[in-house]
Amino acid sequence: MPQLIKNLTFWVFLAALLGYGSALIFGNEEWAGSAAPPAFYEFILLLKTLFLSLLKMLVAPIIFFSLIGGLLGIGDANRLKKLGGITILYYSCTTMIAISIGLTVVFYIHPWVGNVDQITVEAASQSANFTAPKQLIDDSNDSIVRVLSNVLKLAFTNPFSALANLNILGIATNAFIIGLAMLLTVPQDSPLIIAIHQTNAILHKILSWFVLITPLGIFAIIFEVTLKSGGTLLSSLLAFCSVVVAATLLHGIVVLPIIAKFFGGVGPLTLFRNIGRPLMVAFATSSSAATLPVSMQAAEDNLGVSGTVSSFVFPLGATMNMDGTALFEGIAAIFLAYLFGIDLSTTAIVAVFLMAMISSIGAPGIPSGSMAGMQMVLLAAGIPLEAIGILLIVERPLDTIRTAVNVEGDIIGALVAQRYFRE
Repeated sequence: MPQLIKNLTFWVFLAALLGYGSALIFGNEEWAGSAAPPAFYEFILLLKTLFLSLLKMLVAPIIFFSLIGGLLGIGDANRLKKLGGITILYYSCTTMIAISIGLTVVFYIHPWVGNVDQITVEAASQSANFTAPKQLIDDSNDSIVRVLSNVLKLAFTNPFSALANLNILGIATNAFIIGLAMLLTVPQDSPLIIAIHQTNAILHKILSWFVLITPLGIFAIIFEVTLKSGGTLLSSLLAFCSVVVAATLLHGIVVLPIIAKFFGGVGPLTLFRNIGRPLMVAFATSSSAATLPVSMQAAEDNLGVSGTVSSFVFPLGATMNMDGTALFEGIAAIFLAYLFGIDLSTTAIVAVFLMAMISSIGAPGIPSGSMAGMQMVLLAAGIPLEAIGILLIVERPLDTIRTAVNVEGDIIGALVAQRYFRE
């Protein structure tokens, strides 16, 4: 029982239930549109505003430094050219496959449609201190050349301007270019490299402080969303979870074993027989970084992966190979877009695809590490940032499954790299 009291996930779940129940019992739908709502409701809006403001405060720096740190995690530039080429190609392909599965599944299977009252952006804007969302790419003119021109203008812009204006595509592009240049020119023991890693550590420490007030923020967000959604949010969240779990298992049980068979030379039965321990550790800890020693041992002792390949592929995979995370973010964006009444165009869906892939590369291999990247995807789709509070209710249980799939992908990546690097 004492451990349960110290568990933040327990308090987040309890706060969500309290927010949901309080809105149904004590709430009044008219409060959301009232010019003079009760003081109790205004206090709830204040809690929500505080929580979201703290999150917004860290969005730009976390995205920027996490992506640079992820590239610097590759290490030696010579390794990048040889072994890195194979590894990065594998990680990029499996991440694209994962996102494609997520988006395909969610377009054909969406049980929440018609079962939840949508919250229009106009209704959400009635909240205090609401910041209107802005779609990453304005495709009001459907000319492909104009859309491409807008994308390039957003991508290749001054890094300080991108950070100040929260231009997510510009931040990601600048971080990638700067990180790649640093990887190729700056020694690994340089104070600059150390400063980047220390900055990431500082930002994640600050984020961990902000996370402590998550239960209060979740209570406020769920209370308000329940008022506006007619109280049908919980059943829709369960439907969303079922779709995420089904798509994640499809990738982990079908797609990745097929890749292991044809590109790694290891059959499904042999694979799962030898990687059960790291998968269980990943499921229990929800941290691919914490599972690293167990994954490396299983790959080297049970599957014959060399120490050279293992020492490069696994640390890189703990940062870059986040198939389950990318899949989750793609489905979550479609679910939240429906909930907030946002009609995603083809261009916006492409933006979601790209941002889910980019954000998963920089996601830290820690529990709930994808939430910083999820903010990139929400902003890309023009979804209000408060939607992230809805995801936090179910994010932690889902994190266990997708982390296990991420670790499975790391191990198969080591098999593929071992086979082609040796050849």
